[in-house]
Amino acid sequence: MTWRQATREEIYAYYAEEFPRYLDDLPEFITATGPKQYAIAFRESHPVRKDEVPAKDFIRRDTWQTDTSGDRTTPEFDDFEDVVEFIRHPARNDPLGRSEFALTDPEVLEQPDPRPDAVYYALDHWERPWVLLVDIDAKEIARDRADEMVSADVDSRDDDALLDAAGILDAAPEGYPYAFEDVDRAIEYGFEVRDIFEDDFDAEETMVVYSGQGVHVYLLDTDLAHRYDEQSREVLNDLLLETYDIPIDPVVTADRRRVARLPYSLHADVCSIVQPIESPAFDVRSATPEVIDE
Repeated sequence: MTWRQATREEIYAYYAEEFPRYLDDLPEFITATGPKQYAIAFRESHPVRKDEVPAKDFIRRDTWQTDTSGDRTTPEFDDFEDVVEFIRHPARNDPLGRSEFALTDPEVLEQPDPRPDAVYYALDHWERPWVLLVDIDAKEIARDRADEMVSADVDSRDDDALLDAAGILDAAPEGYPYAFEDVDRAIEYGFEVRDIFEDDFDAEETMVVYSGQGVHVYLLDTDLAHRYDEQSREVLNDLLLETYDIPIDPVVTADRRRVARLPYSLHADVCSIVQPIESPAFDVRSATPEVIDE
């Protein structure tokens, strides 16, 4: 098994043919107007209408227009099909419309219609408390593992040199800053975090999502005792990092501006479907879309 980047044709085919099958499986809080934003990353930057504005390789788009008080006025997407059309053709269906800050319509360019290398939604939400998500990345696990394996004469500031000395860059999937064993370990950690949520925090609604290069673990309880403000999230970070020694990214948990990969979107760098999973024995090979020519 190897990983590679998806082609433009494969990305479009996935969102045209496979992604629609998963829409009924999306978590109930992911709707056209629930998350405060949707975001898309591109492999190549795409120009915007205003000449002086740099081309964009990452865009965020609000799901609602708001007034000067920040209250909602007009939705940008009428239903989730509008979100899907934005994902398929971000420039043609930019919610900014004809604003000078919108992406330039490909029909007036020699540059092709941009395709989404990644699709995200905002953890900040209009209709429920800020979504609590813990991110565990195989890259960090591999970096820690390399630190333990390699002698001190390798410059620790040079991650590539460290990973190369540890043999991680040559291990499958070749060229990525981690090995498959690091992805598998991230998944195991994810279910350890889920158990902590359920055992230590009495959480009733949790979810583990394979993110393509690790996992996202959700604590979704929304009762008054589990709103999890900034201070309580910092306590949670300290607990997971220091007490349980789980290599999470603490910034993701505590930063209200963060976005997360949309479940069932395509991680185009590794040709994998981002998806909820039920077991630490999850086989990442099963996440390869049908449209990918292996």
